[in-house]
Amino acid sequence: MGFARTCSVALVGVDGVVVEVQADLEPGVAAFTLVGLPDKTLVESRDRVRAAVVNSGADWPQKKLTVGLSPAAVPKSGSGFDLAVAAAVLAAAERVDPRAIEDLVLIGELGLDGRVRPVRGVLPAVLAAAEAGYRQVVVADQSAAEASLVPEVSVLGVRSLRQLIAVLTDGEVPEEAPEEPGRPDPMLAGLLVPGAGAGTGAAGADGVPPDLADVAGQPVARRALEVAAAGGHHLFLSGPPGAGKTMLAERIPAILPPLTRRQSLEVTAVHSVAGILPPGEPMVARAPYCAPHHSATMQSLVGGGNGMPRPGAVSLAHRGVLFLDEAPEFSPKVLDALRQPLESGQVVIARAAGVVRLPARFLMVLAANPCPCGRFSRHGTGCECPSSAIRRYQARLSGPLLDRVDLRVEAEPVSRADLLGRGGGEPTEAVAARVREARARAAARLAGTPWAVNAEVPGHELRTRWQVAPGALGPAERDLDRGLLTARGLDRVLRVAWTVADLRGRDRPEALDVAVALELRTGVARGTPAAVGEPV
Repeated sequence: MGFARTCSVALVGVDGVVVEVQADLEPGVAAFTLVGLPDKTLVESRDRVRAAVVNSGADWPQKKLTVGLSPAAVPKSGSGFDLAVAAAVLAAAERVDPRAIEDLVLIGELGLDGRVRPVRGVLPAVLAAAEAGYRQVVVADQSAAEASLVPEVSVLGVRSLRQLIAVLTDGEVPEEAPEEPGRPDPMLAGLLVPGAGAGTGAAGADGVPPDLADVAGQPVARRALEVAAAGGHHLFLSGPPGAGKTMLAERIPAILPPLTRRQSLEVTAVHSVAGILPPGEPMVARAPYCAPHHSATMQSLVGGGNGMPRPGAVSLAHRGVLFLDEAPEFSPKVLDALRQPLESGQVVIARAAGVVRLPARFLMVLAANPCPCGRFSRHGTGCECPSSAIRRYQARLSGPLLDRVDLRVEAEPVSRADLLGRGGGEPTEAVAARVREARARAAARLAGTPWAVNAEVPGHELRTRWQVAPGALGPAERDLDRGLLTARGLDRVLRVAWTVADLRGRDRPEALDVAVALELRTGVARGTPAAVGEPV
């Protein structure tokens, strides 16, 4: 009788649970039993592992084989357990030393020929192994760069089971035949799943992010864009078709500060689980940009699916931008599902298989036409929609959802002078520099707190710990008394006022900063610089 054990990792959302893989050999009729709550993909590993072991030059034990995955109560899914199962079986059959694999964490899928294929979610799996105290990890060679992002963990990348056996037995490591130049590596198919989600940035055809100088006119909307990026505030752009709402939204990732290492690890973990991490780019360094179509379902936007929930668009946009173009065309139920992640920064999905928490700290940008024909405005320029149709169209965005949006700006039609004029607006670099300075001021003020940007600070803290200049809140308090602002709206005005003060280099908001914040939220001109597009 032979027994051996090693470890792998089961993913629950973007969190990992270390699983002990045990192999037991007993005399009896040759059989292979896999226990421990495996799913269909994992059950099929019996055939993959057997063929891979035989085709790697090792003998398959002709005994009763039982492989257990512990803890048995945790659901296991995916093909990433193949490598651990094969190593445990070989150790139980004394093909390799059982002590050599006890402290290893093995993650990888096996092909029938013994090659090791990469799987999704390597980064969160290695992070879970490191937190559990493991320091040696074996993954597919194509995933080694991603696994190496976790500090203090020794990573071994192998291309075949034959190579792993040679390493464990101190034998001569066979060299795998390299792929022909120019020929795609079929093993990389496990790293990128087509259609699984959006990319990691709004870049042009040449890979260069679009420049803010390309946007004609729209001084107020550009200023709102800068405030949104500096404070992490949600933004609603309303205006006729062709005003540049989509162009503005696509340029937000370029003016956002680069991700910190911790933020990059968070974003990379989500994209790795979703299967949209580009090969050759193990870490996402810039803010993601996700723009789902208005026909998106609840599961695709928030997360879900059969079995364990998968990350949705709100999680793919974590630490970046979620752009909902033609927002009234989305299902009202789908839009209202965003209310929880907008407040908490995470999505909690309960299913029969378990409860999953997915990160969802994003900057939301809504864009909409003012009416079905798109020509309705305060100036009355040719709209023929009945007033009832306009009310129904605008009511598709619920009040509770809009109450969570800090900035509401009307994009005016682009004039001929703006469109054909030679002098464009400020380039991305100039705006991004001011955003970085404003965020640095906010970070210095919020040092030692759990918040990083003004949009995350609770209103109670703003009213008690960080107070505005005396008398500066007078107009906002009057709007609250008149019912033009809710209590949540007042808190959000305070947050925007702090961001405006940071952009102006002030130590605390003054009356002008609060007036700018009120105008950007209510859309009512108050004679402030933001209303005429002058620098804040």
